Amino acid sequence: MLLLLQNRGAMTGRELAAALEVSERTVVRDVEALTLAGVPVYADRGRAGGYRLVGGYRTQLTGLNRDEAEALFLSGVSGPLRDMGLADVAATAQLKVLAALPRELRDSGMVAAQRFHLDVPRWFRDAPPPSVLAALATATWSDRVVSATYQRGERTLVRLLEPYGLVLKAGRWYAVGCVRGDIRVYRIDRFTGIDVLDQAFHRDSTFNLAAFWRERSAEFERSIFTAHARVRLSPAGVRRLWSAVERLAAEQAIASAGLPDRDGWVTVILPVESLDIAYGQLVALGPEAEVLDPPALRARLATAADRLSALYQ
Repeated sequence: MLLLLQNRGAMTGRELAAALEVSERTVVRDVEALTLAGVPVYADRGRAGGYRLVGGYRTQLTGLNRDEAEALFLSGVSGPLRDMGLADVAATAQLKVLAALPRELRDSGMVAAQRFHLDVPRWFRDAPPPSVLAALATATWSDRVVSATYQRGERTLVRLLEPYGLVLKAGRWYAVGCVRGDIRVYRIDRFTGIDVLDQAFHRDSTFNLAAFWRERSAEFERSIFTAHARVRLSPAGVRRLWSAVERLAAEQAIASAGLPDRDGWVTVILPVESLDIAYGQLVALGPEAEVLDPPALRARLATAADRLSALYQ
């Protein structure tokens, strides 16, 4: 409760009860306990009333246990922070937190770093971060409008973008921002220039970056599947399907499976992006999959099987 009041300034009894998952009666008792302990909690009465700390009172960084202290140092990812130009700031902040921790917890940062490391980029893609990333991160932190230049085919386009947030997905950086009232997503490596303007913007206080990204990612995954293939899978084919196709496609295919035949094979309806991509995915399953439909895909895999047979005769 003390940390909530310290961070938010003032909260009603109902808000505190909801945040702490207790009753309002418990909130009243705990406020009394804080007051008796010497913490200057002040209660405003009336409809617009609430609880606040008097005179800028702030607690020291105490009360952390070892698990909490170690988890604190897992919240920063060194690679992305470095890419955004924030590595020095993060290192200074961690030093300040370490200095404020009780002596018995000051090795927490070292313990976490020795046991966990997050390597974000995919294999074989050790590409440098986009040159405009640091400037874009600065604008995102300070709520400044940017003039973004990027290429679309043969054309060079310029957009005034209100950068709401940055997302790192599988080693690739994306900018989420507002353009003429519409929230859009841009690949940052396609920007050829970023000018941070003096103009500030007011972000929508209801916007939730994590929730938006989850929804947009799911929407993108659903949109890429434009066709279907009817496929028989052996038990081994069912297991290997998860590594051969996208997760969402595998989930939908397995959910559509009928009862196994006497050899244990099942027939599924597999969502695919295109017949070309489906060919590349299903040929990797070899004899553990048989395409029943569409005929064009079945014929193409049959030709591949004939060519393999000729090579290995």
